[in-house]
Amino acid sequence: MAKVRLEGITRQFKEAVAIADISFEVPDGEFWVMVGPSGCGKSTILRTIAGLETATSGNLYIGDRLVNQVPARQRDVAMVFQNYALYPHMSVAENLAFGLKMRKTDSQTIQERVESVARSLDIAHLLDRRPKQLSGGQQQRVALGRAIARKPQVFLLDEPLSNLDAQLRDDTRAELKQLHQRLGITTIYVTHDQVEAMTLADQIVVLKQGRIQQIGDPQTIYARPANRMVATFLGNPPMNILSATYKDAAFHLADQSFACPDAIAAQIPFQSGQAVDLGIRPEHLRVVADPQDSHLTVEVSVVEPLGREILIRAALPASSANTANPVINLQVSPDIRVCPGDRLGLQIDFAQLFIFDPATGGRLYPVS
Repeated sequence: MAKVRLEGITRQFKEAVAIADISFEVPDGEFWVMVGPSGCGKSTILRTIAGLETATSGNLYIGDRLVNQVPARQRDVAMVFQNYALYPHMSVAENLAFGLKMRKTDSQTIQERVESVARSLDIAHLLDRRPKQLSGGQQQRVALGRAIARKPQVFLLDEPLSNLDAQLRDDTRAELKQLHQRLGITTIYVTHDQVEAMTLADQIVVLKQGRIQQIGDPQTIYARPANRMVATFLGNPPMNILSATYKDAAFHLADQSFACPDAIAAQIPFQSGQAVDLGIRPEHLRVVADPQDSHLTVEVSVVEPLGREILIRAALPASSANTANPVINLQVSPDIRVCPGDRLGLQIDFAQLFIFDPATGGRLYPVS
């Protein structure tokens, strides 16, 4: 096993910069996930670590070895792709053994590793089959097994579960986590799925337009997002972002307003008329019966019962419509009965309120 360190890695294609000044270190044995919207550069970073792309500038270390000029086959990393990349004319056993044969591993070791990996992934009964005879989930296990059989220093996975259906994705995700706990291989995983990122990662790297937005453990990323992009990308339903104006010690949203808590005003030197983006997660909005206790009034547009909770999509009433504000998502108890068109009073948990700069997306509050 080995740590992976990137120092100022940049990859440029003619005029387009795919990734810019990427620096982080994955400690030996940890599971890191890179997440972000399509085109943010996460696969380019993974391919650069694998040696399939060459960095324009910067240094890349695997263990203590600088590998900038080391070809992919000599980096001792194994990569699993989104499309599995199995050899259709080979059996499962032959696919599992292929990487070992290319490294001229002796036949006894190959057989032992193939059998061991097949048992650990519950595909021992499939060793004689061809890939076309397997389900998507079974093919994915074979692709994982082929990489594991090599016993690489680093395991790279590029959206390996994206072709699976929802239930199989959940099952395979759990198996991946158990597999990492058992093998302890340094793993870097790419996904656009926030659930995969939150459930698998020791640390998450959030990317946008080729730049790192935040690195942290899943709970820190969720509870203390560094900026508006991170706040809205992680969380389902996403964080609500409400465009507001600060004036007379209050936040104004169209013709509604509520007082700015003293604890917030004491930390931020607001200017009268200053535009801000208020961020609040759906679970931190509470429906109240008494209008005197509410901070906002919204009109329900969609009700989605989910069993243990109800997801409500709402918006400011028509009389206070503000096109800059998106849908307001709420998560409420199934005991609450609401219908489209109902108006609800909402109370904001100010201890969970975020304030962002509308121009830059940077977090203004909490300050630290």
